[in-house]
Amino acid sequence: MSAPVFLSAAAADARPGDVVTVAGDEGRHAVTVQRRTVGEAVHLVDGRGVRAGGTIVEAGDGTMRVRVDEVSVDRDPEVVLVQALAKGGRDEQAVEAAIELGATGIVPWQAARSIVQWRGPKADKARDKWAALVVAATKQSRRAVVAEVAPVVTTAQLAQEISAAVDAGAAVLVLHESADTPLTSLEWADSRQTVWVVVGPEGGVSEDEVAVLTDAGATPVVLGPHVLRASSAGPAAIAALAAQRGTWAATASARATGDADAQPPGGLR
Repeated sequence: MSAPVFLSAAAADARPGDVVTVAGDEGRHAVTVQRRTVGEAVHLVDGRGVRAGGTIVEAGDGTMRVRVDEVSVDRDPEVVLVQALAKGGRDEQAVEAAIELGATGIVPWQAARSIVQWRGPKADKARDKWAALVVAATKQSRRAVVAEVAPVVTTAQLAQEISAAVDAGAAVLVLHESADTPLTSLEWADSRQTVWVVVGPEGGVSEDEVAVLTDAGATPVVLGPHVLRASSAGPAAIAALAAQRGTWAATASARATGDADAQPPGGLR
């Protein structure tokens, strides 16, 4: 079984032989909730890709001390999920699963057919909830990169973001049931190219929105023969892309061990 993951800013500067103290919420969760004890292996991650693997040498009073055995950098390919707000918590389900499957960035989208509305203080509260889901899913899936949850965007704002991303070399895919191009038919010269996956709400992405996003540089694609819920379309696309591009198979080689000069991957553009 892989070692459990705990967030620690100190992991960013850790070196083999260091002893790192984990206190606060993470320390209490490790020692009090999970009952981690001396001798157990754990990974401390800084949320930006640095992973310090080590052994607990002290545990008690909501604090644990970890002797670092090795340090590595996870080089997850950048995959951004643009998730339209959806009712019934389906957008939250999508975010949680997408993180577990490899998403490195999340953009909440106030789409034309979104029944849920993020306005005023509610927007900040809802974004914080998504961010908490991201952290929990990151730790559950033993990842070292905590994805940024961007502020909610309108379609016009999303088009601007897409245009900038495409100019920077990203591929932006809009899932749409009427698209002519199957996602699985795409060819990737660079398996680590940044990819954005845009998912609509329960009613789907409107034709007008597809036109606006396409004009900005996005490519409409169809995921498969079946229509998926807002909660499953994005995660399914991310999984399909990972398998198609071979990024899951390349996990071991994508991790640089003991490289003091290695830089963690960046966040959203």
